[in-house]
Amino acid sequence: MPTLEPWQWLLGALCAFSVGVAKTGVPGLGILVVPMIVLTVGNAKSSPAWLLPILCTADVFAVVYWRRHAAAGRLFSLAPWALVGMAGGAVALSLPEKTLKPVIGGIIVVMLLAYLVRRFSRNPSSITPHPALYGVTAGFATTVANAAGPVMNLYLLSKRLPKEEFIATGAWFFFIINLTKIPIYAWHGMFSRESLVFDLLMAPAVYLGAISGRKLVDHIPAGVFEGLVVALTALSTVLLFR
Repeated sequence: MPTLEPWQWLLGALCAFSVGVAKTGVPGLGILVVPMIVLTVGNAKSSPAWLLPILCTADVFAVVYWRRHAAAGRLFSLAPWALVGMAGGAVALSLPEKTLKPVIGGIIVVMLLAYLVRRFSRNPSSITPHPALYGVTAGFATTVANAAGPVMNLYLLSKRLPKEEFIATGAWFFFIINLTKIPIYAWHGMFSRESLVFDLLMAPAVYLGAISGRKLVDHIPAGVFEGLVVALTALSTVLLFR
């Protein structure tokens, strides 16, 4: 059993609940759990491995529920580049986390600005996001810090998908990517008995979050949905610089 203070258990449950909500209803919210899990665990270096099984659990709920809405074709051009980024992230896991997170944050800032320029351009079709940049960055960021959410959100927003397809396509992407990260983390010895017990105990909170997120998304208008994703992406990027 992990040795955690009561407030850490509560924060961990909130983290798991938030992951569930993010996976089924409010993309962008999930990245906020990155700093939350660091506070819960008290160790920034090992926290990605504590969070990964929680993410995988929520991915299962998301892909099952949204399986009919996924636009899988949107991922074909992205997947090879994501694997390249994951390979780089696997090597970079040996570097200090304080070095990696500002780099990821800086890249996301550039992408957020590029998205806003494209979004408000008079001829947005002339500014096409290249899948190589998004794929490599997403693969790298998810491997070193479970922080690819902002990158994928911006990529999918640029495709102008309906919110149901947006959530479903992102769910399938992260379902595959997160499963691929398991052997990488195992190779680095990042999993422990304590972390796996913690993740098992957090499963009910993930389920409640997934149910809540599904109910919430029905009440969010498309315009508000896009604005919310952009705002949470910007907020989460600020947290990466802390």
